[in-house]
Amino acid sequence: MVIDKLIPTEQRRSVDELVDRLGLNSGDRPSKQSAFWIMLTLSGVIAVAGVIGDSTATVIGAMIVAPLSTPILGIGLGIVTAGGRLVLSSVGYVLAGVVLVVILGVVFAQLLPNPINVLTNSQVTGRTSPTLADLLAALATGLVGAVAVLRRDVGDVLPGVAIAISLVPPLGVVGVCLGSGAASLALGAFILFASNVIAMVITSVLVFTLGGVGREAAVAAGAVPRRARAYIVLLVAFVVVSVPMVINSLTSLWAKQVATATQDWLNAGGVTSADVTNVSWSGHTVTINVLAPQNLPPIESLTSTVDGLVPWTPDVVVVHTTGSRESG
Repeated sequence: MVIDKLIPTEQRRSVDELVDRLGLNSGDRPSKQSAFWIMLTLSGVIAVAGVIGDSTATVIGAMIVAPLSTPILGIGLGIVTAGGRLVLSSVGYVLAGVVLVVILGVVFAQLLPNPINVLTNSQVTGRTSPTLADLLAALATGLVGAVAVLRRDVGDVLPGVAIAISLVPPLGVVGVCLGSGAASLALGAFILFASNVIAMVITSVLVFTLGGVGREAAVAAGAVPRRARAYIVLLVAFVVVSVPMVINSLTSLWAKQVATATQDWLNAGGVTSADVTNVSWSGHTVTINVLAPQNLPPIESLTSTVDGLVPWTPDVVVVHTTGSRESG
């Protein structure tokens, strides 16, 4: 069977091993918990510093250090094994971790001479408008992470999983944006974080179930676990985070189409030296920034074209910036 190739029986961890690995309240609790909070705090500081400094390398370092994936996978394990205490404790650690990293971001933002400038760097802009591509990547990464935890022989892929799933940096962006007074951008970054968490929980539930973890737990407990309520909650959460990501994906697609249509409109009007520098949406209005050294063609034809590209009739605003070219 495919599942035997993916997770060989001789390499599968037992339920007890998984609980010990993912449950922060099991085994050597003081050591596990101190390591979790120390690593999470340091990861948060590194992530926020990387966001503020617009340093990709620094942010990647925060991804590797981050221990948040442990309680997130613990939620999935608790659902599969019907371990209510494991689910609740893992959710508690995740929520407390969210609060910690967001507070770090807010505090760091207050120390900046001009926090508004941070909102234009690539570490922020790249995490405030998540799309379906981000959700797909999170699902695939969650599968890898769950398989790596379930198998004894592939643990060395976990650093790569931590980089790909990106849990702490979006929270750092949430804090920095809140500290800079940009609540809407903070919401976008939080949606990215939430989608990564939900994707990891869903994929871990799938992998642990296929790997026989739920069956082993049921045999040990002598009863069939009840999971329907947890599955419903996961489904609802998945839909909730998917909606804004679908909207962002469509908005991005429409923006590219509008930019192409605008360039065609300029060329048809004889304005061949113009550039479409940006297309942005704000509610019912699409704003198109055009850099051109001469007057633009009548906007009516562009408005008509844009109306045919999107499923409603948006207000089209063209911001014309006059430029000149000199040769020497």
